[in-house]
Amino acid sequence: MTIHYRQILELHAQELVHRDIAAMTGNSRPKISEVIRQAELHQISPPFTDDVDDIWLESLLFPQKQPLAKGRQLPDFDKIHEELAKPNVTLSLVHYEYEQECRQNGTVPYAYRTFCQYYRAYAQKYKATMRIRRKPGEVMEVDWAGSPLYIVDRETGEVVKAYLFIASLPCSAYSYCEAFMTEQQEEWLTGHVHAYEFFGGVTQYLISDNLKTGVTSHKHSEVILNEMYRNLALHYGTIVMPARVRKPKDKPTVEGVVGTVSTWIIAALRNETFFDLEELNKAVRIKLKEFNERPFTKKYKQGSRLSAFQDEESFALRPLPVQAYTMASWRTATVQLDYHINVESQFYSVPYEYISSKVDIKVTKDIVEVFYKGNRIASHKRLSGKFGQFSTNHDHLPAEHKLFVDHTPENALAWAEAVGINTLGVMRYLLQSAASEKQGLSAAFRFKGLDRKYAGIEIEAACTTVMKIATAPTVSVVERVLRSQKIPVQKPTNEPDYGFTRGAAYFGGNDQ
Repeated sequence: MTIHYRQILELHAQELVHRDIAAMTGNSRPKISEVIRQAELHQISPPFTDDVDDIWLESLLFPQKQPLAKGRQLPDFDKIHEELAKPNVTLSLVHYEYEQECRQNGTVPYAYRTFCQYYRAYAQKYKATMRIRRKPGEVMEVDWAGSPLYIVDRETGEVVKAYLFIASLPCSAYSYCEAFMTEQQEEWLTGHVHAYEFFGGVTQYLISDNLKTGVTSHKHSEVILNEMYRNLALHYGTIVMPARVRKPKDKPTVEGVVGTVSTWIIAALRNETFFDLEELNKAVRIKLKEFNERPFTKKYKQGSRLSAFQDEESFALRPLPVQAYTMASWRTATVQLDYHINVESQFYSVPYEYISSKVDIKVTKDIVEVFYKGNRIASHKRLSGKFGQFSTNHDHLPAEHKLFVDHTPENALAWAEAVGINTLGVMRYLLQSAASEKQGLSAAFRFKGLDRKYAGIEIEAACTTVMKIATAPTVSVVERVLRSQKIPVQKPTNEPDYGFTRGAAYFGGNDQ
């Protein structure tokens, strides 16, 4: 029996009862009920255009039948679905190629509108996602959830807010979320880095809100990102496209996910108590897994966000960089007279030649780097803890300061040992006989300074004499011996003890 799909739906739209529709179409009431139910599921209702006929409606409502219109060629929707996943491929381009194929085969193609309706029906029934609006791997939308979570301080009992960062992929609706203690820039960027790691790849575009943590200015003519957000985008090779102000439809997926997450994660944890951020995020990850693996509620969508991501989107993501993005902030400073710069009340050295120069400072979580006219001149491990600490590189010191910094008992003894055994004996006596370590180091520093005026052999000879004549050697005694002593220079035994004398013949005369 012929089913009059179009007439059934048009009569139903006129609010006729099923008994009257059955009398007018000759179809049974169970069949009429089934047609109407399928039409409601697919959100199909009159008025219809002229190209919507019974064959088209049957292929949409009951695709398992899909009789082919005489002379027409049905598209290969599996192939179309794969092609639409490729960059820059649109439904209009695929329809044009379909028309060319039909002409070559001598068949009649469907019009673009009917073609789109067929594909929509196919995608709704057989695929978890539809690629008419969003391509796989094209966009990641990010935002903060409107409702906070809470952490209880173990010591004071104070309830502290925690904020949920959310990232979502519109094609599959696969999502990521993580709780942070603030909504500051470092947490904002960390959320992006962790989201990319969670998805295992990078999207072509990144749609964010107009938060100051990401966007400095958003005018009609241009978008100005703050430096750290721009560096993150460059590192991952993505393009940031902030949503327009008060335009939630610019990022509809994440706006919808925010509401859903508020129910399935935030509200689901309302009766649990957490005492630190790690404990909270552990619970969030469990709920996130349940959320992504939960089956779609719409009847025409099969699978879950996870299965949709694995089957239809993960392959389209760009690979992650070898190294994750390291957050860094930039600032400028003037090198002080002590050749150090101040970064958050901690002090880092630079080469003393740059005293009074303006330098650029790159600060990451672990490293502080100093640049002068684009060239890196210093690098330090970032100091943490109490304020006022110094990180000083020995190579940055002037020569006279290096002498002072190197002036330790160990260095003094090492120098003396290199000069000679008696010099070492004098140095040990100076350090051990002093009333205090400071006095001993002062005497050792003065003693060591003799090498700027005398050779090591002279100092050792003087110390040998002093050790023989003095029971309490002092630096002054060594100096007096050095001024008075004359050390003979021994000549090599293989050379004659005379100079070369030229004879008279050399000058043109005769020897007598």
